[in-house]
Amino acid sequence: MKRFGLIGYPLGHSFSKLYFTKKFEQEGLQDHVYELYPIEQLSDFEDLIQSNPDLCGLNVTIPHKIGIMFYLDKVDADAKAIDAVNCIKVIKSRPLESFFTGEVSSMKMRLEGYNTDCYGFELSLKPLLRKHHTKALVLGSGGSSRAVTYVLGKLGIDYKIVSRKRSRKQILYSDISAEMLAEYTVIINATPVGMSPAVESFPDIPYEHLTDKHLLYDLVYNPSETLFLKKGKEQGAMTKNGEEMLRLQAERSWEIWNS
Repeated sequence: MKRFGLIGYPLGHSFSKLYFTKKFEQEGLQDHVYELYPIEQLSDFEDLIQSNPDLCGLNVTIPHKIGIMFYLDKVDADAKAIDAVNCIKVIKSRPLESFFTGEVSSMKMRLEGYNTDCYGFELSLKPLLRKHHTKALVLGSGGSSRAVTYVLGKLGIDYKIVSRKRSRKQILYSDISAEMLAEYTVIINATPVGMSPAVESFPDIPYEHLTDKHLLYDLVYNPSETLFLKKGKEQGAMTKNGEEMLRLQAERSWEIWNS
């Protein structure tokens, strides 16, 4: 059995489980399975690895994308630059001494970390960009936000991070003004605000100042149209949810696990 899965907490409706379960069925991979592993404390991660010797790969979601790096043997260059991991490749090898002694030794696991969020976000964002999309507001400062800002920097788009706590590199939601929105025409929600079941919630920005020049991108995919996107669309803004990004990052994870 080849086992894959998703770690994070809490884990409710999972795009990854549905996506890979369907993929395995379509490709006739009867010895493949994708499971959910709700881990509240990362200290339980080692137990998960040890108790599932048939694990081949894991996806990582909120709130463990940053902390998980402590447990990895290697971190890919992109993930290191982003400082967040959402994909783990499990490489199994038999200790060298067993070849000389003839003993049956337990398999050693090597864990390698990657970030496929940046891949999925970049490919899904680029077709939407127009010449006036030169500055962006990124709502949230977690692991997903880091992938977003990495891609924006790569594309030459200036950005500000918006958070509930002010710092040298972050502004507050209350700092967003009509003047700022006239300049920052790309707004990306990199928080779970608005995700099912809390569908009545939305980021606290002055939507009345949005125009048809704005692009609103929500990493949330469930529901397909969050209130964040709906309120933007009502002002004429172009909108995009996170489903394509998830599909792209899932396929990239699959490539990594099988490389």
